[in-house]
Amino acid sequence: MDVIRSLPIFILAGLCEIGGGYLVWLWLKEDKPWWYGAIGAVTLAFYGVVATWQTSNFARVYATYGGIFIVMSILWSMKFDNYSPDKYDIAGALIALLGVCIIYYAPRQ
Repeated sequence: MDVIRSLPIFILAGLCEIGGGYLVWLWLKEDKPWWYGAIGAVTLAFYGVVATWQTSNFARVYATYGGIFIVMSILWSMKFDNYSPDKYDIAGALIALLGVCIIYYAPRQ
């Protein structure tokens, strides 16, 4: 089934993109050591590889990553930045997630 195969790949890609970007952010914005940026850059490059593991076409894969990353970035910020989403953040994330599920998992011929 597509969901069982694709969802872990989406999550891994999200962790690579958000985690790598977060490390670069910490390096440049919060004066962490240079190696934070180096590890972040390698992690971001690995994200590009992970994305190719999906079986659908480029447009659907990257559109779907966008919505999943919205949700994951809110969760990441809650965990690592003490961020508290408001009702509009939550509503927007749920709408995005619904949209990408339709884009990626709708039955097609």
